[in-house]
This record gives sequence, structure tokens and C-alpha cells, in this order.
Amino acid sequence: MDTTVDSKVKPPKGKGKHPPGLYLLFITEMWERYSYYGMRSILILYLTAELISGGLGMDNGKALQLYGIYAGLVYFTPLIGGYLTDKLMGLRTAITIGGITMALGDFTLFAIQEQWGLYLGLLLLILGNGFFKPNISTLVGELYTKNDPRKDSAFTIFYMGINLGALISPLVAGFLYADLFHSTSGGIETFGFKYAFLASSIGMIIGQLTFNLLAKKYLGDVGTQPSSQRVSPTVKGKAKPLTKIEKQRTSVILILAVFVVIFWAGFEQAGASFTLYTRDFIDRTVFGYEVPVSWFQSLNPLFVLLLAPVISALWIKLSKTKRGDFAIPTKMAFGLILLGLGFMVMVPAVIMTGSDDGSITVKASMLFMVFTYLLHTLGELALSPIGLSLVSKMSPVKIASLLMGAWFLSNSVANYLAGHIASLTTSAGYLEIFVYLGVAALGLGVVLLLMSKKLQKLMHVDEDVHGNKIQQAS
Repeated sequence: MDTTVDSKVKPPKGKGKHPPGLYLLFITEMWERYSYYGMRSILILYLTAELISGGLGMDNGKALQLYGIYAGLVYFTPLIGGYLTDKLMGLRTAITIGGITMALGDFTLFAIQEQWGLYLGLLLLILGNGFFKPNISTLVGELYTKNDPRKDSAFTIFYMGINLGALISPLVAGFLYADLFHSTSGGIETFGFKYAFLASSIGMIIGQLTFNLLAKKYLGDVGTQPSSQRVSPTVKGKAKPLTKIEKQRTSVILILAVFVVIFWAGFEQAGASFTLYTRDFIDRTVFGYEVPVSWFQSLNPLFVLLLAPVISALWIKLSKTKRGDFAIPTKMAFGLILLGLGFMVMVPAVIMTGSDDGSITVKASMLFMVFTYLLHTLGELALSPIGLSLVSKMSPVKIASLLMGAWFLSNSVANYLAGHIASLTTSAGYLEIFVYLGVAALGLGVVLLLMSKKLQKLMHVDEDVHGNKIQQAS
């Protein structure tokens, strides 16, 4: 089916340059991720801290289960939000609705320090994310033609915006809850968790103001109409069904979504079991200063910011060679293998410390965590931005936001599993869980490598939706 996308944004001058709208979306996503990761970096700590210390007093197992449910729903609602956007509204309207709702969610966590306030705040965050997350990623893809070779690079740059926000927010949250608003009286510590939630709300508001004030200038009309109005069917009055190639491309997206479930189930231990292990078993003292637990969650985005330009340049360089770039499924297989290696780094640390926080005799060096986050970050860069680019390239236009939502559905399942798996550490111990996750990731990475050629063939990267050979843009 031939399609047209309405856009009044002129392409940038100069070969290889990205449209300025990419950088507006970079900034918007940066503030949204600042909001999300600032809250996430302290959520488990807030849930498990005693009431008298400013927390909600939950036991570790219940808190980890709740974390998994919340994180799972955060990645489930984009499926619904993507569908509603495709049918009813433009991408930019959905992003604004989502951003305002999430700002209200963080503010609720700040204003109401009770369990019902927690559930209301998390509900607002879940609903808002459903409108925001799939549509801003789809909007990035709208800035480029289907086969623009800059797309992988664009999504990696966009991913840097995600991680700039994710780098800053745990540092701010840690400073607020553990330093600026932390106090000790009568031997009782009180933490300023609520002020970290307030900072997340403020960040979300800044991002939305920036987006809405500058969207017309830098995005033109891109993202203002529902996709049902942006598609021009060849048969007037009746949209043609998906072609065979479109169906095969969609199947590739769904197959790879299954593989990334195990990746995110392991990767999201950062906000779950890694947080509690770091709190209880990692020596966090540096020159007499105890590093806040939330700061460790800034390692991943820090590594992304340092390594993303290198990885982005590598993909571009490989694409210009005679052999060409690695296939997308191959890159994603590398991501799974690197995730598995990261868990293997943690094995000697857990053998050293054990899993019983009531009888700790020795704590592990923070270098174990540093190297684990490094390997997981390399895996993330090989898998996540490439996955976003895949959905943008391969999705039929009329279901683009829906498929982006379906892609995030794999994250939903993975995040729920991440919380459930993390809760098992309270009974099975950290060693068993980390070994199982590592072996699973390594094994599925090898399987995906073996499937890569077949999946690449089903993607039809050099053909249009009717099977005609196309000329790649330079």
C-alpha cells in the first residue's frame, strides 16, 4: 500500500545532518526520563523504609512484587495509548496528555505520604506513560523516510536524551532524600523521599513546556494528525489490507519482542534486586562518604552517554563498508550475550557476601556493580535503540503506534517478571537468581544469532511493501 506522510518541516541542509526536530524530542524525552528515573531510583527504598523514617514500611518481598506490577503496567499501557492515538489524535496531543498526567502522578507521591497516595500516584504515572512513551518514539521515526540510513543513528542520539535524564535524576534524588532533607534525631534516621518525588514532577513540567512552546517551529505539522488520516490508501474510501511483506515484517517485530523479554527482565534488576543488594552488601564508602544507593543507578546512563556516540559512529561506519552493518537481529543477540556476562560478574561478589543481610561478615567492592552496569549498558546499546529503529522502519504506517505499543508490551511482561524474579532473592538467594538470569540470557543470545539470517530475510530491507527493489537514500 502506498502511503504519504504530511510534513511541512524542511529537511536539514548538509549531507547526513539530522532534522532539528530530533533535538527537541531529545530534550522532551530527557525531562520525561529525568522524571521517571528519579522516582524509580528511590521507589524500592521508599517502600521498604520504616514509617518513622519517611517510608511506607513494606517488607522486601512485597515491595519487589509491587515494583514489578508497577513497572509492568508502565510498559503495558503504551499498547492502549498507541492504539487510541492511531485512531483518535495526533502524536503531539498524546505526548502532552501523557506528560501532564505523569507530572500530576509525581506530585501526588510528594503530597500524600500514605499508601492510598502511593497507589493514586502510581496509577497516574502508569496512565500518563501509556500516552507518552510509544508516541514520542514514533514521532522520532516520522522525521525520516522509511529507509533513511540515518535512522539507527537518530534513535541512538534520541537514546542519549533518555540517558542524560536518567543520569542526572538519581543523583538529584539521592542528594535530596539522603543528604539535603536527611536528618537523625534520637538515633532515628528520617529521609526526604517526598522531595525527590517533587523534583521529578518539576522536571516533567519543564519538559512539557519546552515541547509545546517549540513544537510548531521545529516539527511543523509532523505528528498533528492521527495515523488514520495520514495514510492515503490507493483505493479511495477503503484501506487495503497489509501486504505479504508488511505481514512478514510485523512478524519479525513480534518474534524479536519475545526475545527482548528476557533482556529487560534481567536489565530491570537495576531498580529491584540490584538496589537492595547494593544497599545491604556493597561497600559504598568513598573517602569517608557513604554514596547514596540511588547514585548507582546513574552508572548505566553515564556509560550510555559515553559509549552511545561511539556505537552510533560504529553502525554508520559499518554501513559504508562492503560487508555492510550487522543485521538488527544479530545486534540484539549481542545485547543478550552481554547481559548474561554482566550477571556472571556478580557471581563472585555474591559468593563472597552471601545473601543473608542479617549476618554480613564482608561487603563486596563497588567495582563489581560498576562492571556489571558497564556490560549491561553495552548490551542495552546493542538492543534497545536498535529495537526502536526496527519498529519505526518495519511497521506499516497505519499501525505504527500500535506496534510501538506492542514492542513496549514485551517490556511490560519483562518488568513484571523482573519484580517477581527479584522477590525470589528473599528465599532462593541472590546467587541462584543471578546465575539463572545469566545463563538464560547467554543461551537465548546464541539462539537469536542462529536465527538472524532467517529473520533478516523476512525483513525485506531492500524492498518496498510490494517487493520492488528500492534505492537506499544516501
